[in-house]
Amino acid sequence: METVSNLRVFLIESPIKMARQQGVGDVKGTVKRVLVELTSSSGIVGWGEAAPWEVFTGTAEAAVAALDIYLRPLVIGARVDRIRALTLQMKKALVGHGEAKLAIETAMFDILGQSSGLSVADLLGGRVRDTIPLSFSIADPDFDADMRRMEEMVPKGNRIFKVKTGVKSHAEDVAHLEAMRNAFGDRIDLRIDYNQALQPFGAIKKLRDVDQFKPTFIEQPVPRDCLAAMASFTADLDTPILADESCFDARDLQEIIRLQAADAISVKLMKTGGMLNAQALMALADLASIPGYGGTLYEGGIALAAGTQFIAATPGISLGCEFYMPHHVLTEDVLEEKIENRNGEVVVPDGPGLGIRVSERSLRSNARILAER
Repeated sequence: METVSNLRVFLIESPIKMARQQGVGDVKGTVKRVLVELTSSSGIVGWGEAAPWEVFTGTAEAAVAALDIYLRPLVIGARVDRIRALTLQMKKALVGHGEAKLAIETAMFDILGQSSGLSVADLLGGRVRDTIPLSFSIADPDFDADMRRMEEMVPKGNRIFKVKTGVKSHAEDVAHLEAMRNAFGDRIDLRIDYNQALQPFGAIKKLRDVDQFKPTFIEQPVPRDCLAAMASFTADLDTPILADESCFDARDLQEIIRLQAADAISVKLMKTGGMLNAQALMALADLASIPGYGGTLYEGGIALAAGTQFIAATPGISLGCEFYMPHHVLTEDVLEEKIENRNGEVVVPDGPGLGIRVSERSLRSNARILAER
């Protein structure tokens, strides 16, 4: 009977190549993340990651405390093949802190996959896709720099670009969208994300202005609790409305379905607090014919390996993913080898567990460790 014999927690800080400006908050300089290493009684090592964002889900420091103080006693000695039972215990023992719980669940799946010779996608039901279309977010305060990136990325097969709007003036947003359409035409799949930047009063006029650029969807134009406004946009606009901050879990989705407040949802493992919870969310979305999009916070390679494996096994997440951080934003990552991006798509890793490798050398060489427990 394989059990967890050791748990290590690392609070790390990673520099980023560019500032990121979004309706809900800005990021520049560095991002903090929490890495979890579990070791089984037979010596198999599994990895997980928690990547909270203080304006969105919580703080990295709180995740460290949750893991080290409250979850550690449940994890040590837990059976590797009883992941769902452990997730229920964690839910009962600690309110919130979904990112910390996800990190534990991910590391457990990584160990179980390695011990059985199966990938995490296999353990979640098996692959329905081997690659996932990659979306890159246009969020640099320097729009000209983002245009130069697009000029490099589009010829390499990148098609999906999501523009962060509502931070600058509406006139600037419209001018930037027009510049992108003029430069790249229908070669790009254009999406728009306000990250809650607009207030319901007067929002519809701005949304009609950006609707002319034929985006695939408009994401979260107003604050998360303004579902009546979201429902009115969904009814009034030809462009689909996608809910992100309004949809953390299945209970949120129930209300969205009841009010017809969105046409699609962003599924982030940091919001759902686990792959099993995310599967439950998508089961409900599938019943309502609501497609999913693979969202992300400021996550590194371990978390995005989990997201990639999850989407590979989840048919309803059909709108691609934004797992671009390790290749395009982080200056360094802890994986010995980055997950492959090819022709504008993320390639689902082969191999057991998460299909990645992290070593003591790659960890300590490619991250500034702020705390270790």
